[in-house]
Amino acid sequence: MLNYMFRRPASMTKTTYNKKEIKSFTKSFEKAIKILLLGTGESGKSTIINQMKILHINEFTTQERLERVPIIRQNLHESMYDIVSNVERLGLSFDSPANRQSAQWVLKMGKILNDDFKPEETYVEHIENLWYDRGVQECFRRSNEYQLNDSAKYFIDRVQIVSKADYIPSTDDILHSRKITTTIHEIKFNVKIPKDMGGGLQEFRMFDVGGQRDQRNKWMYVFDGIDAVLFLISCGDFDQTLREDPQQNRLNEALKLFRGVWHNRFLVSAGIICFLNKQDIMERKINAGKSIGQYFPDYNNYRVSSKDGSVFDECNKTRCFIRHKLVEITSETPRPIMNKECVRKECYFHFTVATDTNNIRRVFYDVHSMILNDILSRIGLL
Repeated sequence: MLNYMFRRPASMTKTTYNKKEIKSFTKSFEKAIKILLLGTGESGKSTIINQMKILHINEFTTQERLERVPIIRQNLHESMYDIVSNVERLGLSFDSPANRQSAQWVLKMGKILNDDFKPEETYVEHIENLWYDRGVQECFRRSNEYQLNDSAKYFIDRVQIVSKADYIPSTDDILHSRKITTTIHEIKFNVKIPKDMGGGLQEFRMFDVGGQRDQRNKWMYVFDGIDAVLFLISCGDFDQTLREDPQQNRLNEALKLFRGVWHNRFLVSAGIICFLNKQDIMERKINAGKSIGQYFPDYNNYRVSSKDGSVFDECNKTRCFIRHKLVEITSETPRPIMNKECVRKECYFHFTVATDTNNIRRVFYDVHSMILNDILSRIGLL
């Protein structure tokens, strides 16, 4: 279900072309295809960049892995710091005085670690004792009531491994690591063109820009010449608020941002692909008894179409509801652009888990297919 795409493009292998058509097609590929990653903070954009490196370049060098060590250790420590600092605020308590002392020990260290911090056995013991504490677990369960890294459990569970002196992060560790993007990050890679389209390689350039509100002023600098926008929506955010604005629901912010991107006059000719990301986190929350209906009342009257899968599956209903909210935006009347005719375009939707390499491999094949077919259409071969 996760690789479902709304309005899936035609297969790029069913049609054959003559030499003249192939030459015309190949010429259209002389320039790199520019893809811009957009979305709110923590929606998974940087993880997609890392997946492109894994899938289309050559994974990570040992040096690159070692450079992630302080980031990962910071992720782990900051997660536990945020949890224990909210235990008593939420009216909870620690199981024992010893665990309360462990919490004080973590808090005394401060939220930010030095880059050269090396965890010792005492540190590991404090973290493990706290993680098994019932008050801490309940606080973690209620993490939508404060700000917590969504990879918290992943790294705290691995505290023994992450704390080893000779620790080298695995690929999964890197994909789960989090660091706020404050600069424009570009990655270049090549993708094979099908033989029946002339073969060879097509260069892609993908740009990742920060999604927090104070970073969005940089977006305009990379709008020029963009062929496609990859917009990420974090479906697991339906019960959370923004770090920069505790009064604003994260999913609501993402929907408003998508509307702005969809109607943006500088992106009128760019293809729009939407990744409804973090399906795993969304499913975990729903299976724990949470409902998007508490935050979006119109969900309670929403009905899933039988062609979209089980109408009794709450996870399926939730993901389809979020997609429905996006489709409503794409159905809005396009804004006039400098007295020109309104331009109507399509949006392609995927349900994704950005940390799942196999999922992103399948999805990016469809993205590549959509872009190839769009080029064929523009040069009159479709």
